Amino acid sequence: MRNYPIILSGIALTLSACSSEIGLPEDIVGRAATCAVVSASEARSTIKSLETPLAFDRQSQVIHYALLAGAIEPGFSRENANGVVNRMQTLQDRITGDKWMPLVAPCNTAFPEANLSHAVTLPVVPAEAQLTCYALGDFMIRALSAYEETYRDRLIQYNELLMSLKPVVEPVATEPGLKPGSSAERMAKRSSALAVAAKLGSPAKVMDVCMERFPADANLKEGRTGAS
Repeated sequence: MRNYPIILSGIALTLSACSSEIGLPEDIVGRAATCAVVSASEARSTIKSLETPLAFDRQSQVIHYALLAGAIEPGFSRENANGVVNRMQTLQDRITGDKWMPLVAPCNTAFPEANLSHAVTLPVVPAEAQLTCYALGDFMIRALSAYEETYRDRLIQYNELLMSLKPVVEPVATEPGLKPGSSAERMAKRSSALAVAAKLGSPAKVMDVCMERFPADANLKEGRTGAS
C-alpha cells in the first residue's frame, strides 16, 4: 500500500518531556501528539544514553498514536496521522523537564488501545485479516524507514509478510476468476483496513500475530476471494 506516508524521523529518539498543563487537548490530533510525546518521554526516562534507541515495542507505541488519530471511520486520515507528527515536533521544542509524568494516566484513559498489554485479536474472516495485516505492515515499514539500521530485522520480517500477502490483496486481472475492482475501490478498502488495524492494539503485537497466522512461506490462497 502506498497511500499513507508518515515520517517519524528523529522524534521518538529525542523527546524528553511533554505538556506543561495537566490535561489533554480536545482535538484528536493534539491529544494523540501529546500522548505520543508522553510515551516517548516515559520510555526515554529509563534509558541512560540518548544514543540508545527505544525498545521496539515502545517505538511502536509512539507510532500507534499517529495511527489512532488517523483511524477515522470508515477510513484512515493521512492528514491526521501526519498532523500528529508535526504537533509532536512543536511539543518537543518548547517543553522540558518531567512535566509529562502527570499525563501518563490521562493518556492511558484516552487511548486504551495504546496500552502495551492490550489484547490483540485479528478479524476472523481470513480475507479481512490478510488485508488488515497488509495495510498495517505497509504503514509500519514507511513509519520505520528512518530507523532501518536499528530495526532491520523487523523490517525484513514485515517486508516478507507483505510480499507473501500481495498476491492475495492485490490480485491481477489476468488471474482466472478474480475481480480486482477499481484502484479507488482497493484504496478505500485498504484505508478501512488500516483504521481497523489501528484499534486492534500495539502495532508491534498486531504484526506478530499477523506473522504467526500468515507465515510468509505458507500457501495464502485460502480466503483470497474478496480480499482485494
